[in-house]
Amino acid sequence: MKTTEAAATRRSLEGKAILVTGASSGIGREVALALSAAGARVAIGARRVDRLENLVASAHGEVLPLQLDVTDAESVQRAVGETVGRFGRLDALVNNAGLMQSGLILGADVREWQRMIDTNLLGSMYAVHASLPHLLATKGAVVQVSSTAARSASLGSGVYAATKFGISAFSESLRQEVTRRGVRVIVIQPGFVDTELTSHITDPMMQAAAADIAASMRTLRPEDIAEAIVYALSQPEHVSVNEILVRPTDQVQ
Repeated sequence: MKTTEAAATRRSLEGKAILVTGASSGIGREVALALSAAGARVAIGARRVDRLENLVASAHGEVLPLQLDVTDAESVQRAVGETVGRFGRLDALVNNAGLMQSGLILGADVREWQRMIDTNLLGSMYAVHASLPHLLATKGAVVQVSSTAARSASLGSGVYAATKFGISAFSESLRQEVTRRGVRVIVIQPGFVDTELTSHITDPMMQAAAADIAASMRTLRPEDIAEAIVYALSQPEHVSVNEILVRPTDQVQ
């Protein structure tokens, strides 16, 4: 197939209804803007709903701001219900909400472990569970924003990496369950991205290490990940881009 013919078969996002979690900043914000620019109708969910107002003003098309706490299964159900109520359908879920609180295992504050597991892993699962009946109806897609930490754990990232490894396992099981019913499952694994994610780190040593890593390379921008997601969602129905690994050119691990 010629390049122009392949481009013509790509799935248009015009009018598609897409829910993005963790949309108040960073990757989530840029994903919402990119999807809106591509013609999608976008529901944007976050705990900090006040920060969504500027995003609504910056978007190109119809945007629905939602109060959403992914750690609360009922909050997730409400957000999905409001999205479908407004747009009449749901074509894709972008699971982006995440938390990184790096630190050593010895002497760790286990409450930080619980917050990461609740947000990164269970929050993702809750959103899939609530969205799946609607995605089956539209032959839609689930996009899981994961991390290179899902491929290789490092010192200080044990629990964070565990949540991302968990997303990979859950996503592959989900893919096998729904792929023959037309739902695509896409896992995005970004390397070091310039976002506020590292500001969640409370361990001074780990915070300094993250700053050193960022200073040593040309980090990715949130827009880079947004472009990867738009690309994956725009593929024709017979093409499922199940995994995209995106690292800064300067990143070694």
